[in-house]
Amino acid sequence: MNLRFYNARILTMQEPITVLENKELWVEGERITYIGDTGDAHKHLVDTDKPLPAWDREIDCKGNLLMPGFKDAHTHSAMVLFRSCADDEPLQGWLEKNIFPVEAQMTGEDCYELTRLSCLEYVSGGVTAVFDMYLTPETILDAFTDCGMRNVQVSGINNFGPAPEVMEERYLKLNGKNSLSSYMFGAHAEYTCSLELMETIAAMVHKYKAPFFTHNSETLTEVEGCKQRYGKTPTQLWADLGAYDFGGGGYHMVHMSEEDFAICKEKNLTVVTNPASNLKLASGIAPISRFLKEGIPVAIGTDGAGSNNCLDMFREMFLVTGLAKVKDMDASSVDGLEVLKMATVNGARAMGLTDSDVLAEGKYADLIMIDLNQPNMQPLHNIPKNIVYSGTKQNVVMTVIAGKVVYDHGRYEIGVSPEELYEKGNAIAGRLFKA
Repeated sequence: MNLRFYNARILTMQEPITVLENKELWVEGERITYIGDTGDAHKHLVDTDKPLPAWDREIDCKGNLLMPGFKDAHTHSAMVLFRSCADDEPLQGWLEKNIFPVEAQMTGEDCYELTRLSCLEYVSGGVTAVFDMYLTPETILDAFTDCGMRNVQVSGINNFGPAPEVMEERYLKLNGKNSLSSYMFGAHAEYTCSLELMETIAAMVHKYKAPFFTHNSETLTEVEGCKQRYGKTPTQLWADLGAYDFGGGGYHMVHMSEEDFAICKEKNLTVVTNPASNLKLASGIAPISRFLKEGIPVAIGTDGAGSNNCLDMFREMFLVTGLAKVKDMDASSVDGLEVLKMATVNGARAMGLTDSDVLAEGKYADLIMIDLNQPNMQPLHNIPKNIVYSGTKQNVVMTVIAGKVVYDHGRYEIGVSPEELYEKGNAIAGRLFKA
């Protein structure tokens, strides 16, 4: 689709981070082909020796903001099934009593429909790509693809499955399946994997020279248990096994030792923080300012809707900086601009989506429009800081992924109606929780 946005403020998220005033942005097919002044558009065509595109839509932004879409860098999308039905318990009990028994009954079709349900929440909240770890990546990938959402699947292999051979088969089969999707190696967590399995995973990482992601140091119980079993923290264990030799990162990373910080820096790991989930499960507050001080990149994820309970990157952004300030007892800790980078640029790069990190000519048109003409955005002293400190999902009025409008002023364009997805989601919940 060819789209012309005009009368726009544009936050490209390229350094230095500034808001461009009264600009145009052109999309041809899946990619951005022009960002600049209206008056320079003709010169751009002459310089590139191209005719004026035939526009499918010309969109007057009326001074609203275009920016890169948010990247939810850790989630379990089909866990919308568990929203508000397994609350108010610590992580281990929450998993063992409420989650694992129901997950054992879930089918690939269940995961497909529940993932499509989550897409409604993603696109209406400005999320253009997700880093998803869940049970049946083949059907989950299909759900995202059918909804027009960019996604990276990561293996959640553990002692209960799948076999390492299946993980490798998925790596080879799902990478390159379409331009919206990819697949990475990962494991659920140290405490759900035997040493033999972890060694096999590390060997596979070396075979393909690939990055690796896992839940890591989410709770004190997890860290202390790993130290009792192996005499080292989860970060040290995975590093010693060689799983981090080609980069990757960890989800949560709340309880970190001095050696853990050094490993993250040495191995160029990305920390994916999930503040709402960590709060709700009383897991702790991640040391975000220390990661930044050490030059360790931080991205942001929502985690699943069972432990959050919503897929809302605005809430996550505020919590990242707010909790850091309280933890450090320093109101200047973790600047809002850094948090906005975590939610966009850093998440994209952690996911390997280097063509979706910023708005620039040649990059994928994965962008959102923020309505600035709402009370919580006024006055316009500092638009990027407004997004972090006062923005909400109600400010997202348009979401574009790979040049396709998937959400537009309350209308969903993902190939299925919200009502149909609500009905299917409730039917699945009724069947599984009755069982």
